[in-house]
Amino acid sequence: MKALVISGGGSKGAFAGGIAEYLLKHCQREYDIFVGTSAGSLLVPLLALGKVDRLKETFSNVRNRDIFNVNPFKVRMKNGVCHTRVNHLNTIRMFLLRRKTFGETKNLRKLIARTFKPEDYRQLRQSRKEVLVTVTNLTCNEVEYKSVHDCDYEDFCDWMWASSNVVPFMSLVTKNNMEYADGGFGNYLPVGPAIDKGATEVDAIVLRPASQMVKNMPSGNPFEVLLKTFDFMLNQIGKDDLIISNLHSRVENAMVNCYFTPRVLTENSFVFNPEQMRRWWAEGFEHARQKRPACYQV
Repeated sequence: MKALVISGGGSKGAFAGGIAEYLLKHCQREYDIFVGTSAGSLLVPLLALGKVDRLKETFSNVRNRDIFNVNPFKVRMKNGVCHTRVNHLNTIRMFLLRRKTFGETKNLRKLIARTFKPEDYRQLRQSRKEVLVTVTNLTCNEVEYKSVHDCDYEDFCDWMWASSNVVPFMSLVTKNNMEYADGGFGNYLPVGPAIDKGATEVDAIVLRPASQMVKNMPSGNPFEVLLKTFDFMLNQIGKDDLIISNLHSRVENAMVNCYFTPRVLTENSFVFNPEQMRRWWAEGFEHARQKRPACYQV
């Protein structure tokens, strides 16, 4: 069996979409298992149905207002470069309302419902394809994998939403009296669950470079410090997950083909710029065209 696994990456999910489009539509790759974390969780349900064009339309037009109902960042473009800073007014408002996070993403939940429709859910349930999304259970300190075949429509949309929320900048999702957050906190690249489901060949899209040398500018405020800390932590988790995937695949005699980004796409994946994301989608498609079939193997 073959599996497609997509890591987390926020707005960089557009790059993953371009790679997936090439693999599905031009290489005619057929997958039995789809597993996603964070941005990957937003992609895999429709990819499993082959509805790449709808995903492309969504990722080519999504803006910050489509994600955040309360945005903790202020974004401005200067000389073609995106600059972000703290939205103090929104942050203070969240504190006064005694909310648990700096920002809220109820608009993302609405976008999920508009993009992944009840008829899509029913079609997935009737198929033989396994679709898993990764969530982090902060109450039990566990990573959980939610299958479309084990949830009703509203619950599965909630899990897609929970998987994509990097707290404390985005919403903390409460379900079944437990608190859930971004799946990348626990498993940035969920190759293991795909192999456990029986995959013998895995195409893994990793939304970070295979190796990177980055020298960040000095932090200007506490939010920037926190962002850099999260970025460092998720990068380390990603490296560890690659090592674990390597060991897991060798034990189970599975082959894992990794598609990394050729460079650092952005320093802030919380910024959703349609023009930039359209470029990333096209770049991901071209990158896959150049890499296939000589994929980087774990």
